[in-house]
Amino acid sequence: MSRTAPTAASTQRETPSRKMSQNDHIYDEMFSAILEQRLAPGTKLSEDTLGEIFGVSRTVIRTVLQRLAHERIVQIHPNRGAFVSEPSPEEAKEVLRARGLIEEGIVREAVRRHSQADIAELRRSVAAERVSLNEGDHEAWVRLSGNFHLTLAKIAGNQTLAAYVKELVSRTSLIIVQYQKGNLSPCSCDEHTDIIKAIEAGDEGAAVTLMRAHLQACEDQLNLQEREVKGDLYSIFAKPSPKAEKLRGSL
Repeated sequence: MSRTAPTAASTQRETPSRKMSQNDHIYDEMFSAILEQRLAPGTKLSEDTLGEIFGVSRTVIRTVLQRLAHERIVQIHPNRGAFVSEPSPEEAKEVLRARGLIEEGIVREAVRRHSQADIAELRRSVAAERVSLNEGDHEAWVRLSGNFHLTLAKIAGNQTLAAYVKELVSRTSLIIVQYQKGNLSPCSCDEHTDIIKAIEAGDEGAAVTLMRAHLQACEDQLNLQEREVKGDLYSIFAKPSPKAEKLRGSL
């Protein structure tokens, strides 16, 4: 993150267009940090600290946080502040189902509208994914994996759908952090490659089937069981453990 951003005082003297550009920059930095899983779910986003990092006022930071909250990747709690969202298992399932519905339409449009330049861009994206995996660069892999889906949305030529996908991809990143069963699997690179081949061949049915299977595979790597409610100390120690009962009986 840049530490050479304008100070709060100079920001106030800038034109509205410059303010918007600055806000977009901070938003992009924070969005990327969440997408790349550098900001874990539940992380407190202090306005003072972020203002110092970016060299802006709390008002600017608050505007960015509200924008992220609107996209549901940040939660703002009255009297507590802003936190990176912690999706519930039910919310995670809803996000993944939404992606399935939206990305099915996107891949259909990509089959119909793609150019050879688009195919080349998708292949470069997957090649970069493989490099990041081989180098153990988890942050880069997460970003590039998400960018593959964002690129498909761009190829589909529908800005509204692209905006939805951007939000859902970032929320999926948070879901993976919370609910991933084990190590991330490199199989997504192969799945992305197969989708590209179907798009290039103009095989809409195969492309849709492959996208569905790809998103299902992502969901299958998650443990979306409802978490047990943590008991308080009173409830935990109200009933002695079996070991304690055995020791008591031997006294």
